[in-house]
Amino acid sequence: MTTERIAPPLTGGEREMLRAFLDFHRATLAMKCEGLTEEQLRLRSSPPSTLSLLGLVRHMAEVERTWFRRVIGKEDVPLVWSPDGDFQVAYDAGDADRGEAFAAWAAEVEHARRIERAAPSLDVTGHMPKWGEDVSLRLVMLHLIHEYARHNGHADFLREAIDGSVGA
Repeated sequence: MTTERIAPPLTGGEREMLRAFLDFHRATLAMKCEGLTEEQLRLRSSPPSTLSLLGLVRHMAEVERTWFRRVIGKEDVPLVWSPDGDFQVAYDAGDADRGEAFAAWAAEVEHARRIERAAPSLDVTGHMPKWGEDVSLRLVMLHLIHEYARHNGHADFLREAIDGSVGA
């Protein structure tokens, strides 16, 4: 299967552009993982770091879940891989199952899209307990774009180390 990655528009409304850039970065992570075996997806960047492509997918599932479902949606749901709320647990994909990781990520992306589309405006707020602050949906979308962009840079290096593939 080939991931369809649609370039964000060059003009448009704020919400449309935030959605498009977020989806672009989601698709970029998927593209970086395409065509690899489960073992390749688990390869660590540089031990002792547990960072791997599969770990990034798991981490981004947690990030999507936290910011959209827990913060904006105000859902009382635990993290997927850590009952203690430790995001670092998701990075360790040593025993992770590819299907479970990608299914969890896809499910969280769909939840996030539903929550965002149901919100009447980007000014909707939720509370981020870790920061002790209320945050807007606008900030959440910008934060997710930042988070994906940063981790897609990691994914570039991970993929190149695995099979020499560069670019996106």
